[in-house]
Amino acid sequence: MKVILAKTAGFCMGVRRAMEKVLAEANKGKGPISTYGPLIHNTQVMELLASKGVATVEDISGLERGTIVIRAHGIPPDQRAHLKASGLQLIDATCPRVARVQALIRYHTKKGYMAIIVGDKDHPEVIGLLGYGNDQAWVINQVSDVETLPHAEKVCVVAQTTQDEENYLDIQNAIKRRFSDTLVFDTICDATHSRQGEVRSFAGQVDAVVVVGGYHSGNTKRIVQVSKAAGLPTIHVETEKELTDEMFSNMQTVGVTAGASTPNWMIKNVVKEIETILSRRESFLGRWIRRLFKVLLLCNLLVALGALALSYAATILSGGKPDLIHPSLAFLYVYAMYVMNRFLDKGASTYNDPERASFYGKYRIWLILTGLGSILGALGLSYFLGIPVFLTMAGLIILGILYSIPIVPTGHRHFWRYARIKDIPGSKTLSEALAWGVVIALLPLLGPVEVHWFQTVTAFLFVVSMVYVVSGLFDIFQVQGDRIVGAETLPITLGEGRTLQLLKGVIIFGALVLILAPLFGPVGLFSYLLLLCFLSLFLSLLAYEKRWLYPGNRFEALVEGNFFLAGLLGLIWHLLQ
Repeated sequence: MKVILAKTAGFCMGVRRAMEKVLAEANKGKGPISTYGPLIHNTQVMELLASKGVATVEDISGLERGTIVIRAHGIPPDQRAHLKASGLQLIDATCPRVARVQALIRYHTKKGYMAIIVGDKDHPEVIGLLGYGNDQAWVINQVSDVETLPHAEKVCVVAQTTQDEENYLDIQNAIKRRFSDTLVFDTICDATHSRQGEVRSFAGQVDAVVVVGGYHSGNTKRIVQVSKAAGLPTIHVETEKELTDEMFSNMQTVGVTAGASTPNWMIKNVVKEIETILSRRESFLGRWIRRLFKVLLLCNLLVALGALALSYAATILSGGKPDLIHPSLAFLYVYAMYVMNRFLDKGASTYNDPERASFYGKYRIWLILTGLGSILGALGLSYFLGIPVFLTMAGLIILGILYSIPIVPTGHRHFWRYARIKDIPGSKTLSEALAWGVVIALLPLLGPVEVHWFQTVTAFLFVVSMVYVVSGLFDIFQVQGDRIVGAETLPITLGEGRTLQLLKGVIIFGALVLILAPLFGPVGLFSYLLLLCFLSLFLSLLAYEKRWLYPGNRFEALVEGNFFLAGLLGLIWHLLQ
């Protein structure tokens, strides 16, 4: 019993670009912002934008100041000219794919062609396209409509970017039979092509397909049509609340896909609900193991255990004698900081990880108590190791808590616009990596045990590189929610592509440290064995980049599993010595 999530599910490039433009402007808080018509066809996203102060208007006559945004579907040129003349700040969020179709229609109708648009005549994108036709454009959506078209010496054919490919091909052939001089353009966007192809590939793999997206979304309805045409039982829902046990009776495998205007958090909620329904038919043992794994992941015990394992490996790499004291200290610190910071800064998690946000709301008291208990445990254990270790640990805990708390008074933010440490662009990834590196690799320098500087620095760079890549990859997974709350994480600051390249560079740097360290200092051959961790991390980046795996609980556990891999390699090495 499983759920197969389509790799192409979620925001397409055009929708993501439009959302980024609007959220970036809304987060500036400089004045009223409105979209000229609904930005995208998704009720829940529009409600979210409304909560951020973004209004939807069909007429700008009442707007005297502020910003007006052209929606992703585009608008006719006369409406664009009207917006430009209004004096309002204009942001063009038209999808570049749609803008290309507009340009094709405008260019060829000026050259004497009649433009034939294959699409839904009442759809905003098609209405906008018609405006570029110089009164020489017609809209059809089925083969029988071809005979109703007026005579023309030469025609150009384009499609609404979210059209069904097979329907478009049939209409193209009919047009070519009627008009001798026909110029055809493939204007169905790549995202639509990929989504429709992936849905068709579900045939024979799944018992049913669940399509997540707005009921008014043209591209979502098209996916539903494609799925049904492929002979697949298809369920179209906007939210997980519409799902019932009866929908999945006698089913073993369910495919899930989503329209181009469906945000990640809605897809995650639907997947979670389906998995919950299917798990009710699992054996007691299977259900218990699944729940235990999920609890470990959601409450951050899994990542804390990963810190323990990484600390064990770092101790061996630094030439120390493996023990449980320093790994336990890393476990307590990481668990406490992750738990407390999720409560101190829970805005983005509502969108990035709704399941974890729900878990934290349900078990709030228990998590706060265990977080505080871990802080006391870390302080007590560090005191046992000596006053310098205790004071350093206390400082790290204070810094960790201050990370999410405003420390710059409101009246002084004109001098320094970042109220919290976390507001500094890219600070999350770096601060997390440095904190792990200090607690795991450098803190032993202050204790009673003799350590070697060269090995310790090697271990520090190894830990920082590992954690930086893991944290940076998670930031990429969580970019939608971070944009909503205005966080400036690494991928928001640099962009996803550059962030992935940076993380690959960090992997190469960390691998070079492990390769060169034994050649220039007293670092053992265990350093070479740890190269497997960076190889595994690189494969994790590649799995995301190639869309082999979709961000979620399983992928998150797989990425954090690299910490356990380091600990396992350390244990094997220690037993063989």
